Amino acid sequence: MLSSQCFQNPPTLSSTCGAGTVQEFGGLQTYITGSPDSKLAIIFIADAFGYEAPNLRKLADKIAGAGFLVVVPDFFYGDPVIDPEDPNFDINSWLKVHNTDKGCEDAKAVIAALKSKGVSAIGAAGFCWGGMVLVKLASSTDLHAAVILHPGPITEDQINDVKVPIAILGAENDHIFPSEHLKQFGEKLSAKSEIDSFVKIFPGVAHGWTVKYKADDESAVKSAEESHLDMLNWFTKYVK
Repeated sequence: MLSSQCFQNPPTLSSTCGAGTVQEFGGLQTYITGSPDSKLAIIFIADAFGYEAPNLRKLADKIAGAGFLVVVPDFFYGDPVIDPEDPNFDINSWLKVHNTDKGCEDAKAVIAALKSKGVSAIGAAGFCWGGMVLVKLASSTDLHAAVILHPGPITEDQINDVKVPIAILGAENDHIFPSEHLKQFGEKLSAKSEIDSFVKIFPGVAHGWTVKYKADDESAVKSAEESHLDMLNWFTKYVK
């Protein structure tokens, strides 16, 4: 279950932001950036605010600049969270419609579409809700690498089922996924000798810091950029 911390600092969504284009891909409207001829692809699975969040698209453009084709599908079918303070908004009803099992099914269709166009290696990054989807995907070998950033609730069983190199980047101040919990998961992953893992807790930041920072907050930007570099390094290492 998501909590109020997931909805703090909501972005102002924009259908036109970013250097890429929006087109249908894998059955979903998708923001696509980077070389269409790249054989290396990264899927972004957004938090509840969806694929039109400017900082998310800016990050997709940054990863694309390293040689990846980056796709950011609209897993919410035009129904992201826009105003969590709206008295008519009910998170439980929204989550029933946009559940992570459906997100996982849709992501598999995107993976299939990437493979059909000749992509040879695929990684994925999941943010909050997207991390809950991604940990399910990571139980198969459809992906070459996974990076989960400030995850929503994921379980010990799901961590035990992970079969691909995985990095989890967490916040020191996170009510949804406390750092103590993340440390325990890090220990479990370290014991899985068959896969590589990387767990990092960023000090002084809160849930959502990688994509919901304020551009005029120098410290917040620095922490976000550090997480972006960690993510890029992980993908560079395993998606090749």
